[in-house]
Amino acid sequence: MSDLVALEQRGMAELHDCADEPALRTWHTRYFGKDGEVTLALKRVVEVPQAERRSYGQEANRMKEAFSEAYHTASAKLKAKELERSLAADALDVTLPGRPLVRGRLHVATQVLRDIYAIFADLGFQIYRSREVEDDLTNFELLNMPPHHPARDMWDTFHTTKPGVLLRTHTSPGQIHVMREQCPKPIRAILPGMCYRYEAITTRSEIMFHQVEGLCIGTRVTMADLKGTIVAFARRLFGENRQVRIRSSYFPFTEPSIEVDMDCIICGGDGCSLCKRSGWLEIMGAGMVHPTVLKNGGYDPEQFSGFALGMGPQRIAMLKYAIDDIRQFWANDLRFLQQFG
Repeated sequence: MSDLVALEQRGMAELHDCADEPALRTWHTRYFGKDGEVTLALKRVVEVPQAERRSYGQEANRMKEAFSEAYHTASAKLKAKELERSLAADALDVTLPGRPLVRGRLHVATQVLRDIYAIFADLGFQIYRSREVEDDLTNFELLNMPPHHPARDMWDTFHTTKPGVLLRTHTSPGQIHVMREQCPKPIRAILPGMCYRYEAITTRSEIMFHQVEGLCIGTRVTMADLKGTIVAFARRLFGENRQVRIRSSYFPFTEPSIEVDMDCIICGGDGCSLCKRSGWLEIMGAGMVHPTVLKNGGYDPEQFSGFALGMGPQRIAMLKYAIDDIRQFWANDLRFLQQFG
C-alpha cells in the first residue's frame, strides 16, 4: 500500500508542475500509457498476497480515478488560460465592418454557351435538352451506324454495366428524340449538353465536354440554308468581317458532310501558331441530314430534308479568347476564370 501512496503523491506533484499542453501530454503518457506507472500498478494486483489483494485493488482504482479527474481538471484550466491569452493578444473589434463577399461570375464556357443560345434564338431555333445516358440503338444505330460499322471507331465510348447502355458520345442522338416528338412538324432546334469519350486528356481533348447540336428539318431545306446559318452564326459570334471556308468531310449521319473553317482571329488569315500557319481555324462539322436518319426520326426523306451542325463550346471559347489548353476549363483556377468578367 505504501507504494501506491508514494506513487499518488509523486504523480499529483508532477501534475501540479505541468505548465503547458505538451508537459500535460507527457505526464498522461507516463502514468496512463501502455507501460505507464498507473497501468503497471493495476497489473501488479496479481502479485499481492490473497489477503491484501482486495484492499490493494480498491486503493489502486481509487488512485486511478483521482489521477484521471485531476488530469481533466488541469487540462481544462490550461485550455481556459490559453483562450484568455489568445483573446488578449488578438482582440476582436466588433465595430469593424465585415469582410466583403467576393461576387461570383459565370464560367467562361457558360458565357459562350449563352452567346450561342442567343444567336440561334435570333435565327428562330429553340433549345431542346436530351438525356446524357443513352442506349446503343439511339447513340449509333439510328444515326446510320449499325453494329461493327467502322465509323464507330471515331468515338471511344464509356459503356455501363448494363448491356447496351452507355454515356452518349455526342449530342446527335438528340436528333432522333426531337424528330420523333415533333414529326411531322418542321424543326429548328439546338441541342446542348455534355458528352463523354474515353480519350487521353491533352491540351485539346477531355473525357467530358459540352457540345451544341443544331437541327433544321423542313420541306425545302437546302445546303444554301446551312451555309447561310453558319455564316450568320460565325459573324455574330466572332465579328462581322469573318470569312468562312467549307471543306468536304464525312459523318455517317449526314450526306453530304462538311467541315467549317473560319479565318484565324489572331492573324487574320496570314498564319500564326494558333492556326498552325494555315490561316484557318476549324469551328464545326455539319451536313445535310442523311435520308436514313430522317426515316428513323419518322420523316419521309422524299418530302422532307434538313441540315445538322455540331460544335464544342469549349473549343469555340478557345478560339474566341486564344486559350491554348482545354484543361483550364475544369481546373477551377480563379486566376484563369477571373479573366472573363
